[in-house]
Amino acid sequence: MAFIRICVGGLIILGVTPCGAEEDGETERGLPRSGSASADATQQTVEESEAVVGGVMRDCEKCPRLVVVPAGSFMMGSPDVEEARTASESPMHLVTIAEPFAAGAYEVTLEEWDHCVAAGGCGDHRANDDGFGRGKQPVAGVSWEDAQQYVSWLSGETGLPYRLLSEAEWEYAARAGTTTPYNTGKSISTTEANFNGIWIGESRRDGPLPVGSFPGNAFGLHDVHGNVNEWVQDCWNADYEGAPVDGGAWEEGDCGRRVLRGCSYGDRPACLRSASRGGIPKTARSPALGLRVARALRPASP
Repeated sequence: MAFIRICVGGLIILGVTPCGAEEDGETERGLPRSGSASADATQQTVEESEAVVGGVMRDCEKCPRLVVVPAGSFMMGSPDVEEARTASESPMHLVTIAEPFAAGAYEVTLEEWDHCVAAGGCGDHRANDDGFGRGKQPVAGVSWEDAQQYVSWLSGETGLPYRLLSEAEWEYAARAGTTTPYNTGKSISTTEANFNGIWIGESRRDGPLPVGSFPGNAFGLHDVHGNVNEWVQDCWNADYEGAPVDGGAWEEGDCGRRVLRGCSYGDRPACLRSASRGGIPKTARSPALGLRVARALRPASP
């Protein structure tokens, strides 16, 4: 993949690496090398409407990298003919995302989570790495409630409204314009995602891999298929009857359970489909439960 470096105003937009910096240990323009984003950095408002799809942004040195997801419409759910589909993926319905938004290019990493814990924003829950190492490994074993603490801390650090993706936003961003079961097409392999390859005659991986180990989709999101499950904002509903059609989170239903998307390294490929969904108690901290963040884009200056 070619290295593309574009700077827009005070914001760094990256294809792969920031302007004049290496991937690790960089000092991005407007961001200090250590500590939280300074007030000046936070106030460097930018014309985010100029940000290109797939361009990468960071709001502070310790913040997750974000990509711009364009506005658009899509059919949410799966057709009757899709193999391994479940009734929870019905009925298919048109959803319109009226405004572009920012979503995590990667699942939140243990390194990013550890910053929150050290700052007192995520309690004392130093998520277990299960021996796979920390750093760029995705955080796992966090509950939906833990995820809410993390996005609240990010919002306080940056002054920007961080949150989880809605379920509709997640599927729209994961599909990235595709209508096939996976954004890779009708099938997926262990060269394209981290899952239990035994189901398709390939090797099994025993744990998560560092985020970004596989190419991103057309919107620049990595690991939406496999690696770790990702919490989204929505309450659990057994199907889509009455679901929002504007891309917003569905805050009705069984709100003691919240929706998971993407599945994990231990799952079969059918679970990784873009339309696949599940719901578990929001307090669960089972292994392979992670998250991806989102926020609204700042409006263009008048």
